[in-house]
Amino acid sequence: MKIQLALDRMEINEAIDLTKKVADSIDWIEVGTSLIKEYGMSSVREMKQAFPDKTIVADIKTIDNARYEFEMYFEAGADVATVMGVSPLVTIDVCMEVAQRYNKTVMIDLLNTSEQQKRDLMKYKNAVFCEHVSKDQQEELGASNHGSGNKNIYEPGMTIAAAGGITLESLESLQKTLNPSIVIIGSAITKAENPAEAAAKFKQVEVL
Repeated sequence: MKIQLALDRMEINEAIDLTKKVADSIDWIEVGTSLIKEYGMSSVREMKQAFPDKTIVADIKTIDNARYEFEMYFEAGADVATVMGVSPLVTIDVCMEVAQRYNKTVMIDLLNTSEQQKRDLMKYKNAVFCEHVSKDQQEELGASNHGSGNKNIYEPGMTIAAAGGITLESLESLQKTLNPSIVIIGSAITKAENPAEAAAKFKQVEVL
C-alpha cells in the first residue's frame, strides 16, 4: 500500500519544506487542487524538481478540455493527473490516450459518481480509481464512508485509491472494506504537531 501525501491550502515553499520532513515515509506527492489553482503549473514543476524520484500527482480534477490540460500537466512534470469520473467518457478517453503517449497515469476521481457511471468506468483498466469523500462532505456533513460497498465492481489487478479525511484510526477499517492500493493522506500528516512522526506511523501501518 502506497501513501500519497496531499498538499493543499499552502504556499509552494511551505509544501516543499513540509514534504522534506516526511519524504522517507511517503511514496506519492499530490500537488493539491487548491495549490495548483493558486500557483498554476509552477507548483507541479517545483515539486518535481525538489523530489525527482517521487511520483508527482497533479490533482487538478479535469472535467473538460482534457487534451490541453493533461499535456500541460505531464509537460510540467506530473506522473499522474486526475480526471473526474462524472466527465463525459470522451473526455476520459482523451486523458487515457494522452497518458499512454507520455507513459504516465490517469487517476479517475469517483466523487459523486453513480453506480452506473462507476460500472461504465471499469473499462479503463489501466487507470487508478479514487474513492473520494470530498472536503465539503467531511467539513459540513461529517461524512467518512469511502464507498466500501463498491468493492465488488473492481476486477483483480485494478488499482484503487482512497481519499478524504483518512486517519490512523480509520485506516484499519478502510483496509478491511476497500483494501486500497493507495491511501491519500492530507490533514492527518500536514496539520499534525509533528508531521514526520505522523507520517512514520502511517508507514508502520503500511508494512504490517
